Amino acid sequence: MRVCLASTSPARLMLLRQAGIEPLARAPRVDEEAVIAEIETREGRVLPPDEHVLLLARRKAADVVASLTHEEEGFEGIVIGGDSMFELDGEVLGKPYTADAATARWQAMRGRTGILHSGHSVYRVRPGRAPEEAHAVAAASVTFADDVTDREIADYVASGEPLLVAGAFTVDSLGGAFITRVDGDPSTVVGMSLSTVRRLTSELGVPWTSLWNRPTAG
Repeated sequence: MRVCLASTSPARLMLLRQAGIEPLARAPRVDEEAVIAEIETREGRVLPPDEHVLLLARRKAADVVASLTHEEEGFEGIVIGGDSMFELDGEVLGKPYTADAATARWQAMRGRTGILHSGHSVYRVRPGRAPEEAHAVAAASVTFADDVTDREIADYVASGEPLLVAGAFTVDSLGGAFITRVDGDPSTVVGMSLSTVRRLTSELGVPWTSLWNRPTAG
């Protein structure tokens, strides 16, 4: 059973590899800001975080499914799409991009708890049949240490790590030392809930263990 990750996220790729899966990795061609803006304009509302991440996860997976079935008529396997965002006091916090934004973010987050929302879309693709999809959202709360110093924040921001990740933090790398508690599936905070993906593959009739294809699996 082949597996395609509809993402080029190193964190999501690492998670699958640690779980015994070596996937194909394809970058979805989705303009995330345009997708959200279109829906919010049409519906006249701001999408809450769970709808936001699920919409993007489904669009990303669907885009890669379309390209795969066009380019590889005999492709058989599953396609996994995901999207994440961090919420603090009802405010959605995406990637900060700049050092100033990341610094302000961390000064506001220390000693507080936020929620990481992660959308998942899994497609089962088989030749001669319409693709089948299952989707879900997972969430985990993250509590930051209250004694993180301004010097530590400055050094962490200078590392560049928090600039291009949702919420401006990681739990599996340099940022992990500043996090005191995670409630929920820890892999959700890394970028994808493995337990959620396993449940979705099961709903599609694919045993999780049939996806193991790395030498260390099993």
